Parts: sequence; C-alpha cells; structure tokens
Amino acid sequence: MMDLHEQINLVDSNKKLAEFVEALRNDLLSNPEDWENTRLDLFLEAMAAWVHSMENVYKNTDREFPNQPSWKMIADILYAAKGYE
Repeated sequence: MMDLHEQINLVDSNKKLAEFVEALRNDLLSNPEDWENTRLDLFLEAMAAWVHSMENVYKNTDREFPNQPSWKMIADILYAAKGYE
C-alpha cells in the first residue's frame, strides 16, 4: 500500500482529492500516534500556518510555487497539517 506522501502525487481531480481525504482520515484513525494535530482546531491552526509559509516550503524543496492552486496543492496542504507545528 502506498503511503500518504506518495498518494499526493496521484491527486489530479476532485475525486482523487476525496480519496486522499478518506485516506487521511483512515490514517488518523489507525495511527493517531503519527499525527501531531489530532484535534480539528489544531489541524486547522497548522493548516493556516503552513499556507502562510508554503511559498518558502516550495522554494526550500526545489519546487516551483504555482500561480494557481491545484488539486495536488490542496492535498499538500492537508497532508502538511497532519504534522506541522
């Protein structure tokens, strides 16, 4: 089975994003110890913080920051909120 980080690369449509969100939920239920932000308020706080700094994250990981968001970018944001502090 593909890990969550690898699944991000498959997200190219709303259906694939929905599948990714379902996989995130399943991961949270199965592996809560792997999550920094298990409560919704903490998850949303981490998501906002990551979005504020995502241009730097993209730059630091040698990825071009897109002019327009994509389904994959939304998956990136959701995945990052899992563990961003």
